[in-house]
Amino acid sequence: MEHLQDREVAVIEKKANQIRVSIIESLIEAGSGHTAGPLGMADVFATLFFSVMNYDPKNPYTDHRDRLILSNGHICPVLYATMAHAGYFPVKELQTLRKFGSRLQGHPHREFLPGIETSSGPLGSGLSQALGMTLADRIDRPQSSTYFYCMMGDGELNCGQVWEAVMMAGKEQPHNLIAVIDRNGIQIDGFTRDVMPLEPLREKFESFNWHVIDADGHSIQELYGAFGEAQSVSQPAVIIAHTIPGRGVPQFERDYRWHGTPPGKGPEDILTKDKQGECALKQLRSLKGTIVSECE
Repeated sequence: MEHLQDREVAVIEKKANQIRVSIIESLIEAGSGHTAGPLGMADVFATLFFSVMNYDPKNPYTDHRDRLILSNGHICPVLYATMAHAGYFPVKELQTLRKFGSRLQGHPHREFLPGIETSSGPLGSGLSQALGMTLADRIDRPQSSTYFYCMMGDGELNCGQVWEAVMMAGKEQPHNLIAVIDRNGIQIDGFTRDVMPLEPLREKFESFNWHVIDADGHSIQELYGAFGEAQSVSQPAVIIAHTIPGRGVPQFERDYRWHGTPPGKGPEDILTKDKQGECALKQLRSLKGTIVSECE
């Protein structure tokens, strides 16, 4: 994969910000859902969908598509927003998030929305599903050029099933399995270092014969290079994407209390509930990365 040009990076950065705006708008409308993880992963999803992954929103189940498996299904607002901006469905449908009868449920449901590869909810199962898909593809299509991208949260690495899949992938060596860990350091009830320390994370994967890549989860150029490196090796690869939870809204960033809380229902020590959604949108639309005066 060639180096991205500055203008290409700028386009993807703009897409990522549009995705973040759509995430906040849909969460405000829903009145429930997860904020921190979706905002933190917007750059990863924008890079994957708008510069790396092979897919066709008009023919979402074409045999030659790459597959994206969302293991940490609770961050689906970022998946839905990215899919909408990629042309899978109208952006206005994002306003139906978590509503009765909506295709956009609080966790992805494969039978509801074309383009969703697996239904997810229980944490820790996505990597096993992705590995099974790669091994089945190896049998069915030995010359396949399909990549299987498994998006995971660092909190779900507490689950034993994850490490069973890591161990089996280390044995089977599927070259087209690429895991992406959202290494944001938080989970629903605290910081990962306090709930269940994960380090040394790189060495753990390497000990099971995985290729490990550390990347800045907010650098489009670095993420693009990481995906290219992952595609070039002959073993399963994992990208540890170091992200800031709540990225783009300084009042939300690095605060685990925003893990599963939407604007309007969050902690009030910085912003009162009536200002949270409005200020989040002002922050994102300002593109400054610092606290705008209306939100001080």
